[in-house]
Amino acid sequence: MGRMLITGSSRGIGREVARLARRDGWDVVLHGRSPSPSLDALAEELGAVAVACDATDRTAVREALEADGCRGDFDALVNCLGAVAPSQVLTDDDSIWMSQYAVNVLGPVHFCQAVLPGMLSQGWGSIVNVTSIRGLPSMADADVAAYSAAKAALISVTTALAREYAPTVRVNAVAPGFTMTDMSSSWSERVRGEVTSALLERAARPEEIAECIVFLASDRSSFVTGQVLLADGGYELARPRN
Repeated sequence: MGRMLITGSSRGIGREVARLARRDGWDVVLHGRSPSPSLDALAEELGAVAVACDATDRTAVREALEADGCRGDFDALVNCLGAVAPSQVLTDDDSIWMSQYAVNVLGPVHFCQAVLPGMLSQGWGSIVNVTSIRGLPSMADADVAAYSAAKAALISVTTALAREYAPTVRVNAVAPGFTMTDMSSSWSERVRGEVTSALLERAARPEEIAECIVFLASDRSSFVTGQVLLADGGYELARPRN
């Protein structure tokens, strides 16, 4: 299959992407913001290299990927890193907006900057950015306004990269709906009601989203680029129309 770098792979969707990719025959390189028992355990489970760095620091990303054991070109990059914080347009100061942009946009961009030269040199590559339903105009949420804006920006980055680097590198995105990750335990009753309002009446399992991501990263989607795959269980279709 080749060599795949998966950012934000110490837990949640990223961890399941790493497991699925390894079962499919990929040589995987893991990433976490900092060293952690969960990242170490996954690396041991998969026989994989793990790197730790702050994705919002471009120099730290470059240095981490130049370290022994990680150095070399990648055939695929999957950007699963990200973070969500409550925010309100009228009350939040700039720090919330800047921090959400830094982790959800600049983080993936820094990894793209690090791997794209190698992909262009070898003549092929695939990038998958994990955005969110909140990044789509019809599903932006005022309660996470900064996050919604950042994920929308990541979709635009995906489109721009697809146009810039075709036909050598394919660039796509996956926009998951509600997914049973660590954060799901903190869902409010309102959010739980939204989850069950989807056509499939449930949240996704992380491994279901991983299937979409690995498909787009692999040659099985060799004629797909510049696309956003909405994996929301029919949530958007089930929403009432005014």
